[in-house]
Amino acid sequence: MSVLVEMGKKAKDASVVLAVLPTPKKNEALCCAAEALLAAAENILGANKEDVDAALASGIKGAFIDRLTLTRARLEEMAEGLCQVAALDDPVGEVLFMKTLDNGLVIGQKRVPMGVIGIIFEARPNVTADAFGLCLKAGSAVILRGGKEAFRTNQAVVSVFREALEKQGLPGDIVQVVPDTSRETANEMMRLNGYLDVLIPRGGAGLIQSVVQNSTVPVIETGVGNCHIFVDETAELDKAVAIVMNAKTQRPGVCNACESLLVHEKIADQFLPMVGEALQQKNVEIRGDETACALISGSVPATQEDWATEYTDYIISTRVVQNIDEAISHIRKYSTGHSEAILTENYTNAQRFLNEVDAAAVYVNASTRFTDGAQFGFGAEIGISTQKLHARGPMGLKELTTTKYIIYGNGQIRQ
Repeated sequence: MSVLVEMGKKAKDASVVLAVLPTPKKNEALCCAAEALLAAAENILGANKEDVDAALASGIKGAFIDRLTLTRARLEEMAEGLCQVAALDDPVGEVLFMKTLDNGLVIGQKRVPMGVIGIIFEARPNVTADAFGLCLKAGSAVILRGGKEAFRTNQAVVSVFREALEKQGLPGDIVQVVPDTSRETANEMMRLNGYLDVLIPRGGAGLIQSVVQNSTVPVIETGVGNCHIFVDETAELDKAVAIVMNAKTQRPGVCNACESLLVHEKIADQFLPMVGEALQQKNVEIRGDETACALISGSVPATQEDWATEYTDYIISTRVVQNIDEAISHIRKYSTGHSEAILTENYTNAQRFLNEVDAAAVYVNASTRFTDGAQFGFGAEIGISTQKLHARGPMGLKELTTTKYIIYGNGQIRQ
């Protein structure tokens, strides 16, 4: 029996216990896990330092290191996230409707746990805590397979959670982490039918497409974010600069960061030098079309590939467009369906953008960085779904449940 099959069996057994666990007991377990996380801070941060040092030694740098690194403050945020999830309403058991049919049958629909959720992710240790907390509250066991760069950190965090669960009299197998990060293990996890009820990839385009294309377990596609901001001719330029700067530079390594800037030709002469100078002060490389390069000193020509690239780095592609039609057309061609924004003072253009741009989150006069479960008031999130079935956008507790019909009868038989 393979290691993953054994993990799957343990997760199934644990999910049976968790599925009927009362809400107060789930909340107590989450709060205890948060306390245990902080109590083990020295050990976790030590493991993380080993991971970061190994990544640096292998030549990894930039935004990837930022995603990998844990600090005391980030660890406190992870613990606070668990407490926030504990404070949220429990979706399990929520009755969506009940009605009585003409034959006297009473039929309803309610939310129930998925069962066992698998998550394959890369180098963000906070995902470990978010996934554990959300899955537990939603009544499902979880099997985690993180990237090799965060292996020591993930092992340390999951060990803390398992111990905290067992102290509460709950199965530690509610959360498990795959003990190696080989491609073979990932491939086996994608085919763990009968044990995994759903698989969620979190990471770059390569990881997500690999899971989508190769998994026989049902997949919820998440995360790739080639996010655009279109600055319309009526935009307030100072406000637009502030929004673009936030969306690009506040944390460039995440999926809701702005990767591509579209500017109306009527304001390009004024706006592009303004935003270009501000971006370059933050060491952002600007890759522009011919007009943008002429207006922004120090920018470099964009290639066709740039328009489709999620950089997750201090790089932005920039194009001047004739009107909103060309902006929407460009976004339709290159968007990954994550988050798109228009900066405008024109109501008609704002409504056109909202109605015609197809993405999980569409903004008017705000940064794309708000596409986040916590920012939307959902607590932690499992990821940003960019598909259209079951869940779309930030995935919180409700998106981690499924439903079943419940029917009450008093002897009815079908004629």
